[in-house]
Amino acid sequence: AAGGALLAGPFSGLVAGQALAAPRSAQRALRPIPDLRDGKVRLHLPAGFSYRSFHDTEQPVVLDDGTVLPGRHDGMGAFRGPGGNVVLIRNHEVNGPGPAFGPTTPYDPMAQGGTTTIEVSHTGEVVTARTSLSGTMMNCSGGIMPWGSWVTCEETVNGPDVGADFTGTPNTALTQPHGYLFEVPADGVSAAEPLTRAGRFAHEAVSFDPREGVLYLTEDNFGFPSGFYRYRPRRNPMQTGRLDNDGQLQMLAVKGEPNANLAASQRKRATYQAHWVDIDDPSPTFPYTPGAPAPTANDDAICYVGNQGRARGAALFSRLEGQVHEDGVIYFCSTQGGGAEESGPSDTVGGYGNGHGQVWAYDTRSERLQLLFESPGADVLDFPDNITSSRRGTLVVCEDNDDDNYLRGLSRGGQLSDIALNRVASANGRERYDDEFAGSTFSPDGRTLFVNIQASAGMTFAIWGPWHRIGV
Repeated sequence: AAGGALLAGPFSGLVAGQALAAPRSAQRALRPIPDLRDGKVRLHLPAGFSYRSFHDTEQPVVLDDGTVLPGRHDGMGAFRGPGGNVVLIRNHEVNGPGPAFGPTTPYDPMAQGGTTTIEVSHTGEVVTARTSLSGTMMNCSGGIMPWGSWVTCEETVNGPDVGADFTGTPNTALTQPHGYLFEVPADGVSAAEPLTRAGRFAHEAVSFDPREGVLYLTEDNFGFPSGFYRYRPRRNPMQTGRLDNDGQLQMLAVKGEPNANLAASQRKRATYQAHWVDIDDPSPTFPYTPGAPAPTANDDAICYVGNQGRARGAALFSRLEGQVHEDGVIYFCSTQGGGAEESGPSDTVGGYGNGHGQVWAYDTRSERLQLLFESPGADVLDFPDNITSSRRGTLVVCEDNDDDNYLRGLSRGGQLSDIALNRVASANGRERYDDEFAGSTFSPDGRTLFVNIQASAGMTFAIWGPWHRIGV
């Protein structure tokens, strides 16, 4: 590691400002705010802010096309809609074999995940809602493409050719391999065609650098080391308006340090010069007999692509999740990064990584990787997951831990602040404060922050207020 010059872009001050982070108790106070939908308190917010929830699947929600809305609301992207409204494309991270939802032609008729597309006002009133992709699995996060589409990511490698995953449910009912990216147009329905050349692994999020014409991908391989990838399409999507399936998948490595362990705690301002190694077999299939349990274990299949990169020296991260592109820099979260080095190559129970989270930045032009923030403990930042950025250049970070979950702001100056606290309760009064925030995305004009509660009974929030007063 070298402590060279700071990365360019809107977050250049973060490195110098890491010491400014303070525990939550020292942050701006949040207060209970009633939901404009029904007057119940579901969020604590700063003074002057309001919100409305919608698509609360604690009770059945039927969309305009007859779809019974699935839960597990996860990653989400916002696009300009008609009449000043906002179009949201929202993932549903549903796992396990079962009938596909919605009236669209599914990728796999026995997979229960996908995306829904919603037109909504800036204050959370739903205008229309429909299915836009079905028959996929574990649609976790994704990314907004500048030509007007959402790329949704499957965080699994389930399929009829792979053994049961962590749930123990057999995959024999599935008809297609999973673990891919799918493109969903903001104004239409997905063709449900997987981008196989972009890899079959536990995808989390993507972001696109229009200057370089490259797609960047994070991997959340919970029990094993994860990788940071890029996909170089053969044709520039800024000209074709879509990602092609003819490109090259690569994995990040550190020059002069094969298999650099970046999941472990790093020194302040840790900076690395990156290079990229090719993945020769990005979309594996494994031998199996239809209707019979597959001989390939899920743990083997989920590491297959990453192991190719690590055999060529690729770096090891802990649970790479949310990412966003700003001014030629990719910012991404390592959810359990920053702790003591793992004692072995895997931790399938507690998750690979012993820390409370890191935020990294990768400069796409200089190919330099830099640690921007490493949490010193759960009382500062606890398991950062999905992220987005505001018009002021502040990162909005969704926490995903087993205690109180917050939306946090990470400013250009390296300061953490509290934006929202989950205080959702079920109809029977059960507290759901450990349900994670996910899918944070601002309306194109920056006025409204949309965010999900990712749970079986998921819901979506529209939040608005004087963002400038809290530095967001």
